[in-house]
Amino acid sequence: MTEVRFLPPAAKFLKKLKDKKLKTLFQQAVDKIAEDHTVGEAKAGDLDGIFCYDIYYNKTNYELAYRIEYYDNKIVVVIMAGTRENFYDALKRYLND
Repeated sequence: MTEVRFLPPAAKFLKKLKDKKLKTLFQQAVDKIAEDHTVGEAKAGDLDGIFCYDIYYNKTNYELAYRIEYYDNKIVVVIMAGTRENFYDALKRYLND
């Protein structure tokens, strides 16, 4: 099984989630990504090397941004999670800091 690591923005968002169904959907998404990292959409340009996975719940679009790193084995690094609104702007700001 692929190792999964969460960076602070993703961990903070997921920790704050109160809705159990939504939390479950995020956990299922992370499990799918750990099995096959190509399930997300590969981004280009400023976000080259980043994949994003869409989660639709309760008429809201959520995003999960991650990248793949290789050391001794493959590691999925979940960078950020949140609602689609302003998601990519926040992701770019975080990556450029």
